[in-house]
Amino acid sequence: MATCSTSSVADDELNDPGAAPYGNFINYYTFNPPENRLSLIPSTLLQDLGHSDGHHATLVLDVGCNSGELSVAFYKHLVQEPECQEESEERKVHLLGFDLDEILIQRAQQNNPLPGSISFITLDVTKDTDRLQHYLDQHGCSHFHLCLCLAVTMWVHLNHGDASLLQLLSRLASVSQHLLLEAQPWKCYRSAARRLRKLGRSDFDHFKTLKIRGDVAEQAREHLEGHCGMELIRSFGSTTWDRKLLLFKRR
Repeated sequence: MATCSTSSVADDELNDPGAAPYGNFINYYTFNPPENRLSLIPSTLLQDLGHSDGHHATLVLDVGCNSGELSVAFYKHLVQEPECQEESEERKVHLLGFDLDEILIQRAQQNNPLPGSISFITLDVTKDTDRLQHYLDQHGCSHFHLCLCLAVTMWVHLNHGDASLLQLLSRLASVSQHLLLEAQPWKCYRSAARRLRKLGRSDFDHFKTLKIRGDVAEQAREHLEGHCGMELIRSFGSTTWDRKLLLFKRR
């Protein structure tokens, strides 16, 4: 996930991918492969949520998709592609993945095995949501049926502050019927800040002044339920990195 301009740090990222200050790791899925999440998520999830009735398009949004490996793996995990290629477009599942890092998105587009069902675009969700609405309009939907926000919240939080974190959650809730959230715990914030200091860079602008600390996932839940009209309906447990996968539904 990238949340700010990356041009000034591109060379450093190539030399030390473990210090990507915007979450735009160039080799992210080599050390956190898709299976770490998919092993916890049932392949029947869309059916369980009532989003695969065969009569309407089902839209999935992947926020901060990096180079797209998880987007593709998630799609294949949940969707059985029809043998008949003449199946109506209105009945298909479509996934839109976005990230701020143009290089990662180019890689995702080049390696996309399902361009008819999966799309990747460059987008800064902290500034621009018009393109998301345009995508919804194209498919005749008012919202995404499922939104994935996996290991994204910390980067928005560190680079833009408390208000932007809450705004991100509110925006995603406003365009989603279901939201699958994986918020990094506070120990990840400390590790990210430590990596920057080891490279001799300035600390994250907001790290020392953040008021949302501790159990970030719990505070995200409180915001989604208290201010966004969503409710927690299921926890899929924790990943191998000890991050909770929480599923929310719009009331």
